[in-house]
Amino acid sequence: MRLTLRQVPARSMAAVRYSGSWSEKGYLRNKEGLESWMRAKGLASAGGAPQWARYNSPFSHWFLRRNEILIPVAAGAD
Repeated sequence: MRLTLRQVPARSMAAVRYSGSWSEKGYLRNKEGLESWMRAKGLASAGGAPQWARYNSPFSHWFLRRNEILIPVAAGAD
C-alpha cells in the first residue's frame, strides 16, 4: 500500500454525523438535512461536492458505524 500526505488550506465546514450503513439513501437524507440546517442558519456553501466521510471497516456492525457529511462554508458566513 502506498500512502500520500497532502496539505490543504484551513476552511470552515458544516458537518453532520450519523450512524448506519453506507447507503446512498442514508447519505442523501442526511445531506439534505444538513443543507436545510445551513439555509436556516444563513450559511452558504462554498461550492464543490460534499464530502462523505466513512470511518469504520465494512465488517463493523451497521449500528456501530460512524459517518459524516461535510460541506465547505463560504467565507464570511460565520
